[in-house]
Amino acid sequence: MNSQPLREPTLLILTAIADAPRHGYAIAQEVEKISEGRTKMRTGTLYGALERLLEQELIAVHEEEVVDGRRRRSYALAPRGREVLAADAARIAHTAQEAIRRLELGGPGKAVTA
Repeated sequence: MNSQPLREPTLLILTAIADAPRHGYAIAQEVEKISEGRTKMRTGTLYGALERLLEQELIAVHEEEVVDGRRRRSYALAPRGREVLAADAARIAHTAQEAIRRLELGGPGKAVTA
């Protein structure tokens, strides 16, 4: 399993396909939605990341077809990708809970709710 925290683009891509396989354009849209518009994946960046994630066996090609003479792939989370994403999500959740707990202990002006 991956002992290093996922970089944000990788985390967002894996999250985007965690519930259903998606093709590249749909992944880019999901990444933007999940990040509330903070992250917009450029085509070259996205497909480079997808190739890297395929090599690392974190994702797999779900389906491949030719549309208008162009190859179109959809990608799904691979079992190893699911494990890595779950571990990173748990790490992030734990850190966020601890941050909230400490903010609530912080005295005046501590109106923080999860």
